[in-house]
Amino acid sequence: MIQVYEAEQVAMSSERLARINSYLESEVEGDRLPGIIALAARRGKVVHHSWHGKMDIEAGRQMEADAIFRIYSMTKPIVSLALMMLHDEGKLQLHDKVSRYIPSFGKTKVYSHVSEGQPRFVDQDPPMSIFHLLTHTSGLTYGGDPWHPVDKQFQAAAAQQGYFRRDMLLAELVEHFAALPLRFQPGTDWLYSVATDVAGYLVQVISGMPLADFLRERIFAPLGMVDTDFYVPPEKAQRLAAIYSSTTNVDPQLINPDEVANGDVRKPTACPSGGGGLVSTTADYLRFASMLLNGGELDGARLVSPLTIKRMATNAVPREWLPLRIGVERYGYGFGLGFRVMLDYGRANGYSSPGEFGWAGAASTYFVIDPAEDLLILLMTQMWPLEPHRPRSIVPNLVYQAIDDSYAS
Repeated sequence: MIQVYEAEQVAMSSERLARINSYLESEVEGDRLPGIIALAARRGKVVHHSWHGKMDIEAGRQMEADAIFRIYSMTKPIVSLALMMLHDEGKLQLHDKVSRYIPSFGKTKVYSHVSEGQPRFVDQDPPMSIFHLLTHTSGLTYGGDPWHPVDKQFQAAAAQQGYFRRDMLLAELVEHFAALPLRFQPGTDWLYSVATDVAGYLVQVISGMPLADFLRERIFAPLGMVDTDFYVPPEKAQRLAAIYSSTTNVDPQLINPDEVANGDVRKPTACPSGGGGLVSTTADYLRFASMLLNGGELDGARLVSPLTIKRMATNAVPREWLPLRIGVERYGYGFGLGFRVMLDYGRANGYSSPGEFGWAGAASTYFVIDPAEDLLILLMTQMWPLEPHRPRSIVPNLVYQAIDDSYAS
């Protein structure tokens, strides 16, 4: 059970924090959300933890504190940390060529231009590196642009091969990615992509352990993350929140679990997606986020040095490539080694401090780490695709407006 403290113990207002409950209840009652969990902590103390609505509307199951969620791209920070743990053990360098560990990437071509109606491709220059994977500057793609020649190839291959099928081996998936051309030369632009899936396979290759085992033994067990995995076993299936469509403003529509990305998480997988395959709980991700805020350590378990967290949460993207474009533009933010990083307080949408970092998941999960305010915020819900404007923008603002003494002021 998560202990909740009086907000005044950490110089916050309980009265103003209560606005979170009012807002989220209105979202649920207005049929804009099926259910959601919100959590905020400052100076190591949780000051808000609430759950609202239903985890399964059709079954009539109320949201519970221990609900399990598909966290999708909130998997990426975990896998990025795993790769940095190997870096800190001297087993890799950030500027190592990816082809050193996955030879097929040495043959991957790069889109150049269209000539006589046909796309033309050239060799990589420079070669793709691990740094490029972690910063999403590799040239890899998710295939989201239906007009781009590379994305057309990605979409066609994904339809034919069934990318992220739960019976596909991770090595097989990565070989498919290596066979496709890159959108641009590594290190010359920023594009959100399958790069962290490749990074997850690197963890497996370099450590000699299956990715799921590495995460379980090196991250989840030390942090006490007991419900985080690539699979929900039968004894926990009743705790899995149903997933809904957010393509309309009201009336969430249930999605068949076999039809969402990575398939039905109640079925075992041979293809653990480092870019989006994990499930987790509020309590578990709180442990992970607290470790990040504490500089790589929690309750005596140190995973990495504080300098490693600082490096990961430092912008690595040239400002001329900003704003980040991921469905909606992220003004005021850059990107580090696995996290968005707040750079410009004046342009960002909210109150967080320069240096704030975190990420989101495709089903609208979201987290914020603000070292300047010694603050973390966590949202867990299941609305697909990523809900662009409301809880993940409004709830953090409702947390920040409850602060009475700002460290950043």
